[in-house]
Amino acid sequence: MMQRNRIFFKTGSKGFKIYKSNFESIKDRISKGPSLQDFINNDESLSKHTPEAWKQYDGKLKREKGEDQRLRLPPWLKRTIPTGKNFSRIKEQLRDLNLHTVCEEARCPNIGECWGGGEHGTATATIMLLGDTCTRGCRFCSVKTSRTPPPPDPNEPVNTATAIASWGLDYIVLTSVDRDDLSDGGSNHFAETVREIKRQNPNILVECLVPDFRGDLEQVKTIAESGLDVYAHNIETVESLTPFVRDRRAQYRQSLATLAEVKKINPDLITKSSVMLGLGETDQEIEQTMKDLRENGVDCVTFGQYMQPTKRHLKVVEYVTPERFLHWENIGNEMGFLYVASGPLVRSSYKAGEFFIANILKNHKKSSASSNEK
Repeated sequence: MMQRNRIFFKTGSKGFKIYKSNFESIKDRISKGPSLQDFINNDESLSKHTPEAWKQYDGKLKREKGEDQRLRLPPWLKRTIPTGKNFSRIKEQLRDLNLHTVCEEARCPNIGECWGGGEHGTATATIMLLGDTCTRGCRFCSVKTSRTPPPPDPNEPVNTATAIASWGLDYIVLTSVDRDDLSDGGSNHFAETVREIKRQNPNILVECLVPDFRGDLEQVKTIAESGLDVYAHNIETVESLTPFVRDRRAQYRQSLATLAEVKKINPDLITKSSVMLGLGETDQEIEQTMKDLRENGVDCVTFGQYMQPTKRHLKVVEYVTPERFLHWENIGNEMGFLYVASGPLVRSSYKAGEFFIANILKNHKKSSASSNEK
C-alpha cells in the first residue's frame, strides 16, 4: 500500500470515438500496475463488512410508495464520533487559514476516518474554495445557501497553496460551492489556485471537483487549461430525478456537456464524476447514467449511498446493500471505465480512488518522459 500525506481541498457516442484511442493508451500503460481493488482490499472502511455480516441484517432498507417514515441506519453506514490528534490538528490549522471543508459543510460520514488518519495514518480533508455559502439549493446538500454570498477571499489561492506546500502533500482535490453570483462562476479563482499550487510545487497532482458554471464552456476551458491533472464534476443522480434532487439550474445534459468539453480541450485530462444511490432510481436508470458518462468521455466514476443530512432534506428512499454496490462496480468495469469506486460510504473524493488515480498519473508522466527521451 502506498503511503502518502494528502488532504483533499473541496455528446454522444460519436464524440466518444475521439477520446477512445487516448483512453485506451492510458489503460495500456497502467495494465501491469496495482488495481483499485488492491487499494480497497487494504482499506478497512470498505473491506470489514463481509457478505456474511450484512446479509444477516433484517432491518427495513426501502420505503414503500406513500410511506413517510425515515429508515433506520443499517450497520454498514454507522461511524464513530471523530476524535484524535490528527482530527484536532487539521481542524485548528484550517480555521487559522480561514479555509472551509466539504467534510464539515456536507456532513461527510467519513470525516473521523479521514481527518484522524484511519488505518494508515493518512490525514485527508476536502477544501472548499470560494467560501462556505452556495447560491444554489440542492435538496440533498446541507451547505448553507444565499443569493448574495460574501465575496471570495482574494488571499485564498495563496493560503491554500501555502498550506498544501507546508503539509508536504502530493495529491490534492480542490472543490467549491456554486457561485452563480459571479460572472465567471469562480473559474478564474479556481485556476489561480491551481497555478499557485503548481508554482510552489509542480510535482503536486491536482484534481478539481468543479460546478457546471451554468453550462458556460468558456469557464470550463479556464479550468481545463489551468494546469490541473484531473477534472471532476458530479452528475449526482439519474436524469429523471435531477429536477427533484438538484437545483433547477443544474441540468443533467448540461453537466454531461461540460464533461465532454474537457476532453475536446485536452484529451489527456482524466475526467471523473459521481452518482448517489438510494434516491429512488431504478437499475435501468443507473445503467443508462453510466452509459451517458462513458459516451461523454468520462474516465472514472464513483457510487455512494445518499444519506439525509437534516430533517429538511430529501429522505432516503433505499439503503443500498454492499452487494449491489459491488454489482455496479462490476458493470462499470465491463463498460471500460478507467476505475470505478462503489460502496456505501464512498464519496466523490475518496482516498482509495485518489491513490489509484495518482498511480495512473505518475505512470503516465513516466511513460511520456521515456517517449520524449527516445
